[in-house]
Amino acid sequence: MGSTHEITDGDLVHLRRCVHLAREALEAGDQPFGSLLVDGTGTVRFEDRNRVSGGDHTRHPEFAIARWAAENLTPEERAASVAYTSGEHCAMCSAAHAWAGLGPIVYASSTEQLTAWHAEWGVEPGPVAPLPVNAVAPGVPVRGPAPELAEEIRLLQARSAGAA
Repeated sequence: MGSTHEITDGDLVHLRRCVHLAREALEAGDQPFGSLLVDGTGTVRFEDRNRVSGGDHTRHPEFAIARWAAENLTPEERAASVAYTSGEHCAMCSAAHAWAGLGPIVYASSTEQLTAWHAEWGVEPGPVAPLPVNAVAPGVPVRGPAPELAEEIRLLQARSAGAA
């Protein structure tokens, strides 16, 4: 499906909420990521932030969305939903999203951006390859990144990495 830069004004409203959740995560001692799920009628059904500081590195908000959706929405509702996130899904979360049968992903910052920032700051790579969503889940439509939010997210990631 591929990535596009066609972020709408409506997308930006939800992405700004994701950035707010990412800031909450950072302030709570977690990595700065936040996500939400919007159903086919435009209603926010679930939102969360990163919660990995306790040692469980699977506690990503995107993974929580997939689990919540699988338990609470019909397959049709899941397919009609849009996941918004401050950072493009990692490989684990991309797989969970696809297996749950969720609809499009809209992200504020890309894996490519985060990887470049981490390299610039000397952050060691994690244990999972930094793949874009469509390398893991080729059938999931994606939109992003949102240039309007890049600097704000970069600053949150820099604080998290100790580079700011």
